[in-house]
Amino acid sequence: MQTATKTELITFNNWTLRVRQSTIENPKVLLMIHGITGDENSMWVFGRKFSPSYLILSPRAPFPAQPFGYSWRDLSKHPLQTDFGMPALHMLESSAEALIRLVDEYCASLKVEAHQVDVVGFSQGAAMVSIVGLMYPNRIRKMGVLAGFVPSGLDDVIAQKPLSNKKVFVAHGTKDETVKIERAHEAVKLFEQAGADVKFVEDEVGHKLGSNGMKALEEFLEY
Repeated sequence: MQTATKTELITFNNWTLRVRQSTIENPKVLLMIHGITGDENSMWVFGRKFSPSYLILSPRAPFPAQPFGYSWRDLSKHPLQTDFGMPALHMLESSAEALIRLVDEYCASLKVEAHQVDVVGFSQGAAMVSIVGLMYPNRIRKMGVLAGFVPSGLDDVIAQKPLSNKKVFVAHGTKDETVKIERAHEAVKLFEQAGADVKFVEDEVGHKLGSNGMKALEEFLEY
C-alpha cells in the first residue's frame, strides 16, 4: 500500500538531499542511494511506498554525470569506458565513507539515534550499498540491492564474513541489458559467502525493479 508522503529538499553540510521525516519518535533510518545520472529525487519511486515510521534520507551524489545527473564515482578520474560502468571498490570507497558521515551528522542534528540504519540502492547505488554494508557492517541493519552488483576489490573483506546474521535483499530483472542478471547471481553468492541471509527476487523486466520485487522489498523492510 502506498503511504502518504511529504518530502523536503534541503542542503546540509555541502550535501543536497531530499528527506522525509518520520511520524514517530526514535524512528528507524533508511538511506536511499540513487544510480548514475540520478539525483536526490530518483529513489522516491520506491520511497513513497515505505513505512511512514522511517526517517528517509536520499542524498545527491557528489560528482556530475553525463549527459545529466550525478555519480558516486569521480568520472573525471575514472571514466566509464575504463570498466564498462562497473566500478571497483577504490572508485567508490570515498563516497561510501562520506555517506556514513552524512548519516551520522544529519541524524545527530535531529537527535535521532542512527547507530544502525537500513540502506537501499539502485544500479550504481546498489554497488554503493554493497560497499557500505561490507565495509561498515556494524552500521547496517538491512541492505537492499536493486538492479546492481558487488564491485571488485572486496574479496578479502568478504572472506571475513562481515555480514553474518545480516539480512540482504537482492532484486534484478532477467531482461536487464545494463547490469546483466549474472551479476546479480554473483552478488547473491558473494553476500552468502560474507555470511548474509539473502532474499533474491527475479522479475521479467529490464533495468528496473519489477512489481514482484517491489512487493518483496516492502515486505523485507517491514520487519
